[in-house]
Amino acid sequence: MSIVTVQLGQCGNQVGFEVFDALYSDSYCSQGLCSKKENEAYQASCKERFFSEEENGVLVARSVLVDMEPKVINQTLSKAAQSGRWKYGQHACFCQKQGSGNNWAYGYSCHGPKHEESIMNLIRKEVEKCDSLHGFSIIMSMAGGTGSGLGAFITQNLQDQYPNALKMNQVIWPYGTGEVIVQNYNSILTLSHLYRCSDALLVHENDAIHKICAKMMNIRQISFNNINQVLAHQLGSMFQPTYSAEDSFHYRRNPLGIDWQVRPPLARLPALGKMPFNKELHFDTSIANLVILRGKDVHCADLGGFRDPALYTTWLKPADAFSMWKTQRAFNKYEKSATLVSNSQFLVKPLDTIVGKAWNMFASKAYVYQYTKFGIEEEDFLDSFSLLEQVIASYCNL
Repeated sequence: MSIVTVQLGQCGNQVGFEVFDALYSDSYCSQGLCSKKENEAYQASCKERFFSEEENGVLVARSVLVDMEPKVINQTLSKAAQSGRWKYGQHACFCQKQGSGNNWAYGYSCHGPKHEESIMNLIRKEVEKCDSLHGFSIIMSMAGGTGSGLGAFITQNLQDQYPNALKMNQVIWPYGTGEVIVQNYNSILTLSHLYRCSDALLVHENDAIHKICAKMMNIRQISFNNINQVLAHQLGSMFQPTYSAEDSFHYRRNPLGIDWQVRPPLARLPALGKMPFNKELHFDTSIANLVILRGKDVHCADLGGFRDPALYTTWLKPADAFSMWKTQRAFNKYEKSATLVSNSQFLVKPLDTIVGKAWNMFASKAYVYQYTKFGIEEEDFLDSFSLLEQVIASYCNL
């Protein structure tokens, strides 16, 4: 089952390269805890999922690169080719920006429709190389123009053209003190549109990854390259789990094994706008958690705490909400590693903050003209605010 990756904008292309490089390194990293046969099976699985193979044996990433200008795409193609280990195909689509800046509306309303046919043709060609398509991994920034606006547009098109394939968006959450003045507008428009058409949104906070680099890795001068490499290893450890035969059917249906939808009973939902975010959460109530343990001593790990009913909403049993995978096949060169994928209240506070900041700007009509000139009306903003407020209320009410 293959996954086609769509890398959008500067952020998506730079992160995408690091993800494929991490996947390749992990796949061909010798593992003392596993037999040669197990490693060969692991490599074959990774190759089928993320790479195609040319007649000369060179691996080609199952990916489409998209940006509004050629610079970053050319750099990404060059870095992959220079690695001498794998490369991208020649499927890249770009055009020069037309004074649009970091405008979500331009990517969604102008650039997307104008280049829809060429972009979707590139994706179709990549899909046709797959013996069996499982889905799409879309890597995109939430704050910029190309990644956010065009990313939402492309995800909607993927939903229309490939309704039975998984659409999983890797969303890079902006720094709280970002450099893009309209990043909160871009963020609420992106999230509200993806909520309607994506099967799963995996959120990666720049601020959280920055703290990992500073406090756990002791990096003094943190670069975006450091951030991207940490993010790539997080994704790689999640995308590369091995699983037993009895898990295979479930994996084909849901590769991460968790329930992504917020479905609290409607009777328990507060009226819109009636629940202020003012209670201090002692822990994050979850809908679902998946823990992936890899490497040395994984079978000795005690995960009983994840079965505590107090962690989960009252209308779900822990047995239905918690999944666990263990394998001695370590990820990359780590002796042991643990990955948690959680659908919980963790993002309520940062989401509420972004919605609040965007609303304060919208209330004074700040920069709204930059969006209306590209066809995004004030009603579109109000629809986005309304939907995200309902999402916040649903998570607060777990």
